[in-house]
Amino acid sequence: MHILEEKLTKGMNELGLAIDEKALTAFRKYYELLEETNKVMNLTAISGESDVASLHFLDSLALLKVTEFENKRVIDIGSGAGFPGIPLKIGCPSMKLTMLDALAKRVGFMARVCEEAGIEAEPIHGRAEEYGQKKEYREQFDFAVSRAVASMNMLAELCIPFIKVGGCMLAMKSVDSGDEVKKSEECLEKLGCVVERTVDYAVPHTDVTHRCVVIRKVSPTPKQYPRRFAKIQKEPL
Repeated sequence: MHILEEKLTKGMNELGLAIDEKALTAFRKYYELLEETNKVMNLTAISGESDVASLHFLDSLALLKVTEFENKRVIDIGSGAGFPGIPLKIGCPSMKLTMLDALAKRVGFMARVCEEAGIEAEPIHGRAEEYGQKKEYREQFDFAVSRAVASMNMLAELCIPFIKVGGCMLAMKSVDSGDEVKKSEECLEKLGCVVERTVDYAVPHTDVTHRCVVIRKVSPTPKQYPRRFAKIQKEPL
């Protein structure tokens, strides 16, 4: 067994989750395409079977311990190279996955991974603040997930309009994000949400601990949100 497959198998066992041969084969193809494409496109600073398995794949898969994704409609905002969306889809094939990113090259990479690894998903080239106003995407998803590096207020305004009432936003943050989460409460209230809980988890095979902030949507998001991105940046909620 190669390093990638061994790390994934042991890591999933640590998380109390199972992984089969079909999933391992998909992760191998994903890894190979990531390494190949990263030579000509800046997808990630993380490379090598061990680090990619832990810091990208298992870090994403840990969300399967946070909530139930079976048959749910999920959108990954600012998906980049496909994290956490593609690993989640490999780990939970019944979920219906949409991935949104503003850079066409990254979307092209995700589409290639899905095609060559046999993953059924919808990679979209577009901006969250624009798609969040489209009726075919607005308040249509059970979950919005994001590993994007942005303040909670900015991330919330971009993600929450996609979530149906009763659904959740899952924000992947560092464990020292408590103040940031606390300061976002007024913003979340304006968007129709509340912080339901936070879940800290150790990333298998590392000394890294991350935090997933679970934000529940309790009422429809007012139509003026999301605003234009320049406005979101200049005047965060």
